[in-house]
Amino acid sequence: MSAPPRRSTAGRRRAVPVPPPGSMPRAELKIAETRVYRGPNYWNYEPAIKLIVDLGVLEHFPSNTIPGFVEALLEMLPGVGQHTCGTGRVGGFEDRLHNGTWVGHVAEHIALQLQREAGTEVGRGKTRGTGEPGRYHVVYTFGEEAVGMAAGKLAVRLVNHLVEAEPGFDFRAQLEQLILLSERAAFGPSTQAILDEAALRDIPSIRLNDQSLVQLGHGVHQKRIRATMTSQTGSLGVDIAGDKKLTNRLLAATGVPVPRAEVVRDEDAAVAAAVRIGLPVAVKPLDGNHGRGVMLNLADDDAVRDGYRIARSQSRGGSVVVESFLIGNDYRCLVIGGVLRAVAQRVPAHVDGDGRHSVTDLVEATNADPRRGIGHEKVLTRIKLDDESIAYAREQGFELSDVPPRGQRVYLKRTGNMSTGGISIDRTEEAHPDNVELAELAARVVGLDIAGIDLICPDVSVPVRETGGGIVEVNAAPGFRMHTHPTEGESQYVAKPVIDMLFPPGADARIPIVAVTGSNGKTTTARMISHVMKGMGRKVGLTSTDGIYVDGRIVRRADASGPKSASMVLQNPTVDFAVFEVARGGILREGLGYQRNDVAVVLNVTGDHLGLGGIDSIQQLADVKRVVVEAVPRDGVAVLNADDALVAAMARACSGSVIYFSMDPENERLKFQASRGRRAVTLEQGRNGEMIVLRQGRKSMSLVWTHLIPATFEGRARMNVQNALAATAATWAAGAHLHDIRQGLRTFTTSYYMAPGRLNMFELDGYRVVVDYAHNPPAVRAVGEFVDRLTQPSAGGARAPVTGRRIAVIATAGDRRDEDIVELGRAAAAYFDEIVIREDENNRGRPRGGTATLIEKGVRGAAVSRVETITTVLDELEATRHALDIARDGDVVVVCVDHANQVWKELQRRQHGAASETEGLRAVVGVIGAEDEVDLEL
Repeated sequence: MSAPPRRSTAGRRRAVPVPPPGSMPRAELKIAETRVYRGPNYWNYEPAIKLIVDLGVLEHFPSNTIPGFVEALLEMLPGVGQHTCGTGRVGGFEDRLHNGTWVGHVAEHIALQLQREAGTEVGRGKTRGTGEPGRYHVVYTFGEEAVGMAAGKLAVRLVNHLVEAEPGFDFRAQLEQLILLSERAAFGPSTQAILDEAALRDIPSIRLNDQSLVQLGHGVHQKRIRATMTSQTGSLGVDIAGDKKLTNRLLAATGVPVPRAEVVRDEDAAVAAAVRIGLPVAVKPLDGNHGRGVMLNLADDDAVRDGYRIARSQSRGGSVVVESFLIGNDYRCLVIGGVLRAVAQRVPAHVDGDGRHSVTDLVEATNADPRRGIGHEKVLTRIKLDDESIAYAREQGFELSDVPPRGQRVYLKRTGNMSTGGISIDRTEEAHPDNVELAELAARVVGLDIAGIDLICPDVSVPVRETGGGIVEVNAAPGFRMHTHPTEGESQYVAKPVIDMLFPPGADARIPIVAVTGSNGKTTTARMISHVMKGMGRKVGLTSTDGIYVDGRIVRRADASGPKSASMVLQNPTVDFAVFEVARGGILREGLGYQRNDVAVVLNVTGDHLGLGGIDSIQQLADVKRVVVEAVPRDGVAVLNADDALVAAMARACSGSVIYFSMDPENERLKFQASRGRRAVTLEQGRNGEMIVLRQGRKSMSLVWTHLIPATFEGRARMNVQNALAATAATWAAGAHLHDIRQGLRTFTTSYYMAPGRLNMFELDGYRVVVDYAHNPPAVRAVGEFVDRLTQPSAGGARAPVTGRRIAVIATAGDRRDEDIVELGRAAAAYFDEIVIREDENNRGRPRGGTATLIEKGVRGAAVSRVETITTVLDELEATRHALDIARDGDVVVVCVDHANQVWKELQRRQHGAASETEGLRAVVGVIGAEDEVDLEL
């Protein structure tokens, strides 16, 4: 995606303020607010964390004015100085530190570096002023949310510590805790390898829990993985692999060489079984995994008893397997989709003597290898000395304090698991075809799509049937780390066949996503698009301020225009097309709920919500809405309103193509589109009225007369004419045929059943009632202009013109700016004779009556006004009843609602009477689903 100027990561330089006389730097850096953006957002394309920090007195002390600050930071965290910081060269940030930069900017870079130290590769950040002295937006990307948050807090703490030493603060201990948190929160190496390969194939992923359960793909195309188990892994195969005795018996029945084995449940039985099988033996939990509780080469009764107790402690069912101990090397064979993909020789954790250092010293030296880390943090795991290590070293004749001779290898673990400090040597190319066939057969016998076959033999390059040995275990969910990051040999890219198995080349992983944003008209346009695509047989997932709908049925009733709702739709396995209403608030709170949208629709940008969330200008508001355009990929489309300069300018931020729509066929941008052979949607005047026309270059295709679209009320509702143009362009971009678009528009209505609160019209006792969510000046003007056109005769005479008074019930949200609330009153005054002012139930922090007072001020101060009467009734339902009570034949009543449901019930009561109301409501439930906004409690 192209990057607009505000996305630049370069630090902004400004003059250094002069500190107040006598002031000294103090540890006053504080976090005032935290935001987590999990998708493309106002600040960044990637998931990011934003801290609003308050520098306090440190606003007057850049880094180079704080004694010892820079030197101490670079000593404690040398990697931070290597950041380029927008300079294009390594070490650019160190220069910034020495030249002087603000500690908020320093905290940003520390947060990034701390995540790197914890094993997460991140590198993008920025620090910008909030407009308030000493307060800054500190934005930085993250890999794991919990780690990113902890890194930000530790960064602030470290900055303060470097300014004024905090008693007892141990940075190294804190960093170690962060690494451990990263180990717990991050995906394991196997899961991460699969996710990295999925990303290369442009397959989206959604983490479903705090472990390793991940969804790959969206909607109907989704697959799931949990570590290296997939949605194609059979539960029967996993059960068989978990039963060592059953696995052994099934393999033996097909001629696969396996060790002799018995299952026991007490020590004496274990000893007896070992005698029958023949010493030495191995013991392991019947239902164990990851090498836990496996004891090898037990050569006498006491060793068998000790081994039994250890294995029994790791067995969930209490049963232990005693089997003959096979002599040879330990090989892990990885079979994916029935094909052997990798072979690794596993060597248990060990040290090699040098004749000078003790075993303990040698372990410390081995753990100093930069490839070794905590758990799965790095490609190798540090060796941990424990009771098993002491006992096993003692069996080999060494105490931990002894100095082994040069060349003497001392093993510290019995098994070659990477998680206990073992190493791996790639042997894939050396495996003999007979051994390859045996491993593939074992995976098929057990029934696993991904299987780890443990083969013990002297040499994997020679057939097992000739050298002796056998398959000792078949594992479900085998680890990939030993194959993707072997200590010696070539890396095997084993994640690729997993992805190819789940998503064969050419298979779809994504469903089309259409995102709709703008100040007004989002819900209606989103519903139009959904209606057209549903008519084509698509299973559409729709999110809007009304709720979440799947295939036309509501699944959750809420304001669902944010990222969490989008994620719910993408997780639904029945959805094959998604339409998301994207609100300003969701973008500012969390970003988008997905990484990209195939079609982005921007309807308009008006001065609504200014002064909220740090957005104080209409250009900033346009920048927020532009996020959906920036999320359009190269093969995607942005549908932009050519009549709105702020919207049209967003074309520069689109990586894909652009379809403009315009109410004016002579719009210059449409002419430019035509000259370049590009697409546009507009209106053309004909003998029978206005026609929606699709243009591509110099060609044009007629679609439908606007007066035949029910939602336009014979072309009078100009806002819905514009919404129809946008929906036409969006569905055209999504691949809909003209016949399907035409049919969808001609069957979409703004009835309460299909679009509650969106220009719903009722005939009631000789007057008309219009119910709409209009809540800002442009929306009120649009409804007022619609009422103006209702006074004109219709083209076909189907609807009688309004001849009486115009009555309006108006309100707006209490968190809007005073001037915007006053402007709403002015807008209403130009169109209505009688105005009833109400307030929302939730006045969003403004005192009761405060919003109504400002609206009345606007009505009374309007330069253009036809108002005769102003009445204030704060309760919404009472205000509606008052307006309906004063209405007479020929009047039109516009009710700007907050709770459309209760207003609709009142209209039903007046239209049908209390006796028939319940039956009417039940009819509606039958149309729109029992869980919709309508309920049966009167």
